[in-house]
Amino acid sequence: MPTYAAIATIETGQFQNAQELAAIWGDVRADLEAQDCDLQDAYVLLGERDVLLVFDAPDREAALQASIAAERYGIDMQTMEAMDVEKLGDVVQDL
Repeated sequence: MPTYAAIATIETGQFQNAQELAAIWGDVRADLEAQDCDLQDAYVLLGERDVLLVFDAPDREAALQASIAAERYGIDMQTMEAMDVEKLGDVVQDL
């Protein structure tokens, strides 16, 4: 399955504190699983973006549906397909 990385911003005012934000992660994970996606890692970030999610999805459509599902929680996601650095050599050899 392809891997996707999503950097996200949490809508200001959506959550009153970190505990409220933490409480939604079970729901976010369930929504990802409903799209046949597997959440590999989730990180809280310091800086311009708030969250980094790394997940596997069967295809781009499932990744898109997972991103749309996260939007319901006030999470504005920018999702990108990710490639393992070890595969970079294979790509270069194909050129």
